[in-house]
Amino acid sequence: MAVIPNRGSPPAILLRESYREGGQVKSRTLANLSSWPAAQVETLRRTLRGETLVAPEAAFEILRTRPHGHVAAVLGTVRRVGLDHLIASKASRQQDLVVAMIVARILEPRSKLATAQGLDPEMLHSTLGEVLGVGTADEDDLYEAMDWLLARQARIEEALAKRHLAEGTLVLYDVTSASFEGRHCSLAKLGYDRAGKTGKGQIVFGLLCNAEGCPVAVEVFDGATADPKTLAAQVQKVRQRFELQRLVLVGDRGMITDARIREDLQPIPGLAWITALRAPAIRQLVATGALQLSLFDEQDLAEITSPDYPGERLVVCKNPLLAVERARKREDLLQATEHELAQVAAATRRPRRPLRGKDQIGMRVGKVLGRFKVAKHFHIEMTEESLRYERDEARISQEAALDGLYVIRTSVSPAELG
Repeated sequence: MAVIPNRGSPPAILLRESYREGGQVKSRTLANLSSWPAAQVETLRRTLRGETLVAPEAAFEILRTRPHGHVAAVLGTVRRVGLDHLIASKASRQQDLVVAMIVARILEPRSKLATAQGLDPEMLHSTLGEVLGVGTADEDDLYEAMDWLLARQARIEEALAKRHLAEGTLVLYDVTSASFEGRHCSLAKLGYDRAGKTGKGQIVFGLLCNAEGCPVAVEVFDGATADPKTLAAQVQKVRQRFELQRLVLVGDRGMITDARIREDLQPIPGLAWITALRAPAIRQLVATGALQLSLFDEQDLAEITSPDYPGERLVVCKNPLLAVERARKREDLLQATEHELAQVAAATRRPRRPLRGKDQIGMRVGKVLGRFKVAKHFHIEMTEESLRYERDEARISQEAALDGLYVIRTSVSPAELG
């Protein structure tokens, strides 16, 4: 920066740079700063010298902050995979509300009321409501958006199926349940309790996924519906709505049962399945000699056949780590049961107010056995005045012999599995 005197005028203040040309040092003017206030010129001079005029932490006054990075990451992913356009081809407030609920469900699953409150920019919860323009939404708006989405469910699922499913593909299916606190849901019924909330109504819902576990379709059933009873609807959905004629349905041993195979799967050409055998069926294979446990002294995988499963493949796998874990867990449960039964037995022998009566003793014993679920491994004898118990070592050994064993049951040939 150069100051050039002027006769009868204020000096000229020029911003210059030096350069070399033909072995000589020359300079050229980059800007005329003569009109700048002196303080502004001095600030530029100090800045060019590399001075720090204001510490970064003192340069701004922070009025408020809101988390944004996680919102940008998840919302960016939603847009990158085209989920927002899959929900609706045209932008709308309902679409934005649905996207907001999806993002909020991933980031922080909460009730619709809490989600709506979190969208309000004044709550300083995140930038989600502001980015999507839904900061004024309340819980009623969210429920209305869900009604709007329900009317589009079939179309969305069919689009997902075209994107993620193909002829001959694996289709994974399983169910779970959710409990209800209110009394106004027509689907909420008492049923198999998965969540430990005895006495509460629940709904059952099944999820269809592709081979990578990407969700394609969901269906809700009343809470009293048994898992296998949901299977036929999924087969119909995949074949009629998704127009797949060849597929392999994969489900757990409680889902794809003998009855479902016989009634829902075998009659349909092009429909194969993969499931697993329950423990009683595995024991039957051992009893008939179809499954030789000595096979697994030297190997962990074998394929066997049985006349009880004509035209099917049985693939047996032994997981040594799982065998150790099951043995440990069983022993822990046995010891815990013995500890509690010992207290009941002691109550029958105490001098003051001893526990008496088969009904009273039986109630105490039933609570213990119901808690630890190993009643089959004990011999229990009760009288009006006493309780005796001991382990059923033969039954325990019989179960232990199958520790870590899986038997996969399938109608798929090795060539079809690729």
